[in-house]
Amino acid sequence: MKRVTGFGGVFFKSKNPKELKLWYDKHLGIEFGDYGKEFYWRDFENPEKTGYTVWSPFSESTKYLEPSSKEYMINFRVENLDELLTLLKSEGIELCGEKEESEFGKFAWIIDPDGTKIELWEPPKTV
Repeated sequence: MKRVTGFGGVFFKSKNPKELKLWYDKHLGIEFGDYGKEFYWRDFENPEKTGYTVWSPFSESTKYLEPSSKEYMINFRVENLDELLTLLKSEGIELCGEKEESEFGKFAWIIDPDGTKIELWEPPKTV
């Protein structure tokens, strides 16, 4: 079973996310959507399959990165979140919160040994 299949995104705190987004747009040409910037790509092993990686600043006051005290969170893409969670549990890894499902896919969170919150994301089949 594959565990992590790719890099889903980086989420980080910013003193002024709106200003930061404008700076990146003006100077680097990065236009943002509602949830950050999605960088689209094709799967190396299966070029017909597409995906995206998200880069997104959050407000300094966001609670989304808790319980970690880090200023960032890493998101990894996975193929079968439920199977991976069962495997992680058997290895003594506990979930941070409850697994969630939405139109954006399935999500679960763990904390690494350095205290960084890791988001595990199984994208919907259409992405």
